[in-house]
Amino acid sequence: MTSLVNTVYSIRLSSNTNTFNPLLNQRLAVRPSCISLNRQRLVVRASETDTDKVEAKAPDKAPAGSGSSFNQILGIKGAKQESNKWKIRVQLTKPVTWPPLIWGVVCGAAASGNFHWTVEDVAKSIVCMLMSGPCLTGYTQTINDWYDRDIDAINEPYRPIPSGAISEQEVITQIWVLLLGGLGLAGLLDVWAGHNFPVIFYLAIGGSLLSYIYSAPPLKLKQNGWIGNFALGASYISLPWWAGQALFGTLTPDIIVLTLLYSIAGLGIAIVNDFKSVEGDRKMGLQSLPVAFGSETAKWICVGAIDITQISVAGYLLGAGKPYYALALLGLIAPQIFFQFKYFLKDPVKYDVKYQASAQPFLILGLLVTALATSH
Repeated sequence: MTSLVNTVYSIRLSSNTNTFNPLLNQRLAVRPSCISLNRQRLVVRASETDTDKVEAKAPDKAPAGSGSSFNQILGIKGAKQESNKWKIRVQLTKPVTWPPLIWGVVCGAAASGNFHWTVEDVAKSIVCMLMSGPCLTGYTQTINDWYDRDIDAINEPYRPIPSGAISEQEVITQIWVLLLGGLGLAGLLDVWAGHNFPVIFYLAIGGSLLSYIYSAPPLKLKQNGWIGNFALGASYISLPWWAGQALFGTLTPDIIVLTLLYSIAGLGIAIVNDFKSVEGDRKMGLQSLPVAFGSETAKWICVGAIDITQISVAGYLLGAGKPYYALALLGLIAPQIFFQFKYFLKDPVKYDVKYQASAQPFLILGLLVTALATSH
C-alpha cells in the first residue's frame, strides 16, 4: 500500500462540546499556537509507517466521556471534561491544593499558644482558612492556569482554558473575585483580632503579589526551578502559618526563620508536580529542575529537600531541649522515606498522586508537631 506522508488532518473543536474527535493509531504533533479561546482549530500532522501502521504519540488527553468526576472537582489529572461552568470554575481553583494551606493556619494557631476552643476562636480560624484556601489559593491556581495556557495546550490540552471550556473574560473575572474576596477577609480578620497594624492584610497582599510574579511575565519566577519552587513552598507552608499565628498571638522572628527553613521541604513538594510537565516546560523555555538536571537527578533533589529539611528541624527541636517532639518528628519522616522508594523514585509521573496521598499526610503532621513544640 502506498505510504502516506505528511497527511494533514483538521480537528474542529466546538465551543459547546469542547471534546476531541478520536483519531486512533496516529502520530499526533499538535501546534499549540493554533489554539484560541473560542472556536478552535488544531492542525495535526500524521505520517504512516511502511507497514501502514501509525504509532500513537500524543499528549495524555481525556477522550470524550472518559475521566473521573471526582478528579474534575478536585482539579487533578484524569478529570472528566465538564460543560457545567460552576464545576469548571471549581476545577480551576484546584481544591486538592487547599488542605496544606488550611493546615498551615491550624499550625499557626497552635504555635501561638493562645488558641482556645471557643465559638469565637473557631469562627476566626474558619474565616482564616477560607481566606487562605478557597480564596487566595484559588486565585493562585486560576492565575497560574491562565498564564500556563500555552504550556497546558502541549501537556494537558483538555484542561478548561486551552480547551475553550471557559472564556477569557470568565477566567479574568474569577481571578479578581477570588483576589478581592481573600483581601476582604484578611482585612476583616485584622479588625476582628483588634490589630493596630493590619498584619494579616499585608500578609495577604504579599502572598497575592508573590503568586502573581510566580506565574506572570516578566518575572515569572517559575521559569527558575530553584526560586520558583521555593516561592511556592513558602506560600504553602510559611504564609498560612504566619496568618494563623498573627491572628491569635504574635508573629516572632524565630518563627519566621523556622517556617522559611521548613519551606525548603515545600520546594521539594513543588518539584513533584514538575515531572508531568517536562515536555511543555522544555518547549516554553521554563527551567524546572527536571528540565535543568534531568529526571533522575531531580528525583533525588526532590526527596533530599523534603527529608533533610525535616531532619534539620528535628535537630533544632532537640537542641532546644524538646527531645520528645524531635523523636516524634523523626518518626513521621520514616514513612515518607518508605513511600518515596515505593512510589516516587520508581516513577514520579506514574505514581505522583499515590505518592503525595501516601507521604504528605506525615509531612503535615510533622508541621503540627513542630508548631506544638514552639508553643511551649
